[in-house]
Amino acid sequence: MALTLDACMGQTDRRILDALVENKIPATIFITGRWTKHNAEALAIMKAHPELFELENHGLNHVPAIDTLPTMYGIRTAGSPQAVRGEVEGGAESMRAAAGATPRWYRDATARYSLDAIGEIEKMGYRIAGYSLNADQGATLLAPMVEKRIAAARDGDVIIAHINQPSRSAGEGVVRGILALKARGVRFVRLDDVQSSQTLDPVPMTKPAKPRRVATAAQPQSRTRY
Repeated sequence: MALTLDACMGQTDRRILDALVENKIPATIFITGRWTKHNAEALAIMKAHPELFELENHGLNHVPAIDTLPTMYGIRTAGSPQAVRGEVEGGAESMRAAAGATPRWYRDATARYSLDAIGEIEKMGYRIAGYSLNADQGATLLAPMVEKRIAAARDGDVIIAHINQPSRSAGEGVVRGILALKARGVRFVRLDDVQSSQTLDPVPMTKPAKPRRVATAAQPQSRTRY
């Protein structure tokens, strides 16, 4: 399974970060420029464990890559292909400056995309990182529900959760859930260690509909096949 954690803004949930380090559980962390400005200590820990943490691009300011709707889940969208490109490029530049890392994967705010934005991001050379299991619903769920969701994960799942909400109950559930999977003998991989099988399901071009995502299934493979 691939554990992916979004660091959108705010602080760092050390419950999750410390548990990953202590238990040697690898994860892909999607970081924004906003997050890197206020989390130097957590970023240093991640950089000190390159065998565990793969750092990837979550944008500069946590803006949805949508140019057909004004908002998504109450968050103002990019609004144009140019703004999408600026958000992606800005996130990559902040990563290189703060973490010395060059990202290969992109996940936007809300993990929802318009069709033009998908094309723009892929033209920039990124793979779009989706998920198959939403563990914490933006860190809004209580710990028991998050734990239950993660513990029920199946072979090949890409799990999404959040590592930037230390004051919320969800983080405790993330820790319990991943430790339950470890006890079950699950092998965790990072996105850089897997082949992606993407189903692109963009936001419609005309009227709003039920939000959709890009789903990615994790299939272990050799890195040399990239």
